[in-house]
Amino acid sequence: MQTIEKCNFAGKKVFVRVDFNVPLDENFNITDDTRIRAALPTLKKILADGGSPIIGSHLGRPKGVSDKFSLKHILDHISELLGIDVAFANDCMGEEAAAKSAALKPGQVLLLENLRFYAEEEGKPRGLAEDATDEEKAKAKKAIKESQKAFTRKLASYADCYVNDAFGTAHRAHASTALIAEYFDADNKMFGYLMEKEVNAVEKVLNDINRPFTAIMGGSKVSSKIEIIENLLNKVDNLIIAGGMTYTFTKAEGGKIGNSIVENDKLDLALDLIKKAKEKGVTLVLAVDAKIADSFSNDAKTGFCQVDQIPDDWEGLDIGPETEKIFADTIKKSKTILWNGPTGVFEFDNFTHGTRAVGEAIVEATKNGAFSLVGGGDSVAAVNKFGLAGGVSYVSTGGGALLEAIEGKTLPGIAAIRGY
Repeated sequence: MQTIEKCNFAGKKVFVRVDFNVPLDENFNITDDTRIRAALPTLKKILADGGSPIIGSHLGRPKGVSDKFSLKHILDHISELLGIDVAFANDCMGEEAAAKSAALKPGQVLLLENLRFYAEEEGKPRGLAEDATDEEKAKAKKAIKESQKAFTRKLASYADCYVNDAFGTAHRAHASTALIAEYFDADNKMFGYLMEKEVNAVEKVLNDINRPFTAIMGGSKVSSKIEIIENLLNKVDNLIIAGGMTYTFTKAEGGKIGNSIVENDKLDLALDLIKKAKEKGVTLVLAVDAKIADSFSNDAKTGFCQVDQIPDDWEGLDIGPETEKIFADTIKKSKTILWNGPTGVFEFDNFTHGTRAVGEAIVEATKNGAFSLVGGGDSVAAVNKFGLAGGVSYVSTGGGALLEAIEGKTLPGIAAIRGY
């Protein structure tokens, strides 16, 4: 398989799929440019070789052309970071995009307008009436798939090479993230540096395991993590359950959880997961105490109690000190660590302690030789908030893509490059 490091882009036009879906304020100012900075090594490599990057990305979830989601709002910042004036095509299709792509000289960059202005990018029909019949839906779906082929072919025609550096969209079989790769041979399609690092980190944590392997799964719902947990039970030595899921497991085992978040229809599922962990020899680590509050507020009255003895009208918003020690001790003994999800409502300053303690334990384990992968929006936000990102092995930008990879799914954006 071709790699970006080995490829010489001299004189070549390169379609680079990035994830520049960055947050903007009401005045279209970028509030966090992490995703743009993450793609800079790939873009700079192509430029240094004497190639011409044609940047494709989405922004938001537009249902058609919308100034609010135009990539022109981030053009100046991309130019500033790259240190050159980046040209802009007001449409990713049409004569302008084709002409500007064709006119690119070595060392020049072109940014295409939002790919998702076209329904063909995602391959999903738009504008269907709510009462559309199954026949109408099927007809619309067939039509969009046909037009998606032409859309994809057009994007591919701009370039000599294809580079996918958008791991955050790798779980989507969209035109620019997967289908376009069919139009390039094996020597002219590859991962960008960011995508390469993401793929290697995920594969290391799932397939190149130094034991003990501990996964920390947070989040509010067992139902949203069920496939991940079941896949991990075949791989890990220790599985720490944290966050709102704690209270579904606690109630399932007969505990009192007060007003804590719970999925009452998933109690049997929680018991089944406990049983499966035992059968597979996995140590399931659950909270024993909680920091509780009399309302869902940073200013609420707080206290500590055993996790299965939460009073009526109170709710658990973080783990307690006993649990912090148990979690930390397990993490510090580990050689491979995966963290997805905080231990509590860390957005509230009064309920950050547990999440910080887990993060600090991961940093300590990493210093002692463990490989640690942190992924998922809240976990990434937590390590950044506490200044711990530099102390872990890898912080994933992937979000949904990372979660599907952990579930054991083949990601279309990866399969398209690898040819399977």
